[in-house]
Amino acid sequence: MPNQQNTHEITTGRTSMPVAAPRPFTALWASQASSNLADGVVQAAAPLLVATLTRDPLIVAGMTVVQFLPWLLATLPSGAMADRMDRRRILVLGNVLRAVGFALLALALADGWRHVALLYAAVFIAGCAETMVDNAALAVPPRILPREKLERANGRLFATQSVINTFVGPPAGAALFAVAASAAFFTGAAAFALAALAALLLPALRSTGKKYETGGEHETGGEHETRRSHPTTIAQDIRSGWAHFWRHDLLRRVAFISAAINFFGAATGGLLVLLITGPYQLPMSSYGLFIAVPAAGAIAGSLLAEHIVPRIGGGPTTWLAALTPAAGYAVLGLGHSTPLALAAMFGAALATSLNQIVVSTLRQAAVPDELLGRVTAAYRLIVLGVVPLGALGGGLLGRGFGIRAAFVAAAVGLTLAAIPLASRVTTQGLRDAETRPAPPSPVGVRSVQSDLV
Repeated sequence: MPNQQNTHEITTGRTSMPVAAPRPFTALWASQASSNLADGVVQAAAPLLVATLTRDPLIVAGMTVVQFLPWLLATLPSGAMADRMDRRRILVLGNVLRAVGFALLALALADGWRHVALLYAAVFIAGCAETMVDNAALAVPPRILPREKLERANGRLFATQSVINTFVGPPAGAALFAVAASAAFFTGAAAFALAALAALLLPALRSTGKKYETGGEHETGGEHETRRSHPTTIAQDIRSGWAHFWRHDLLRRVAFISAAINFFGAATGGLLVLLITGPYQLPMSSYGLFIAVPAAGAIAGSLLAEHIVPRIGGGPTTWLAALTPAAGYAVLGLGHSTPLALAAMFGAALATSLNQIVVSTLRQAAVPDELLGRVTAAYRLIVLGVVPLGALGGGLLGRGFGIRAAFVAAAVGLTLAAIPLASRVTTQGLRDAETRPAPPSPVGVRSVQSDLV
């Protein structure tokens, strides 16, 4: 799927369970690798299919709208359900749903049914399943590994995700699409099916309702009796997580900064395939390169964050995360050089990746363990919920004023948004929030393990 900030974060794992055998992690790793391969293939093939069916910028951007609309509609319920249901079952069913959806699309394409509505339907179904799978998958490592192995395990998951979902999947998807559109989607469906099979090897992972700490699992009698005598509904869990997120002033600010970055990223991302195959006059097969290069920037940012962020501070990093992509949009919209465009995209991805580290650290340090999953879901609602709106806005701009104009407008818009938002986030403010004791949880909140990003 298209790179969006925060579309791909990994928790550092502050909680733990008793030591488990290594096989469950291998199963999770294989499932995520196969799922990421499918994501990468579809990420390249879906925009290419739209571009062969229509040159209308609004319809092309509509693919991004339907892809990310589930994040606006289903993020909060998915986060709450991941704390209640068997997460293995969620992984299996979610990947099966995606496999079936894209297999049916591939069959339709092979039979000559080529219509944008079919792609929209498949992408929307896959997006709904993705909200469930992502929330569940990021909650699994603390259940199957001891605390001392979590950082290494999460690092492997992140590296595998980044490499396969960007360097392997998109070029493969573009190459398969050049052979036949159905071949790309059949491949994606097969990879999702393999992800489901691998997830079947995991043990049952129903939430225990216990709080986990560095030394192992812990649950007081009062907490246990409270849950038994006052069970909460999903709606109550969602409200408690949202309330905690909204009361945290700094976390709310960085969420709106990330939302601005994603809004304008979506406004241009859906039109990128039209830009490179139109004004830049590049073949469709080169589209995978425009996905892989920013991915390289994101990986570089993740690897360099521990050296760069302490030196320049979290406040300046926030400015870079907004202004560097803005400059990149200007280069894409006004320029003609492919190497310069790729360099701009690399730099933008590097800067936003640095900011992801800053935001992730803030959230993990400032939010209580028992609320982390639901607060993260609330954060994602803001950050990813704007994506369909941005894609729609970009499509309207592209249709009314031209593809290049949409990129220039994004450059101006993101710069203007950064002035009031980034100026209110300082390095000292971030440090204070990370070291300040977390406020107590609202009364009646279910005590659950620390979950996902």
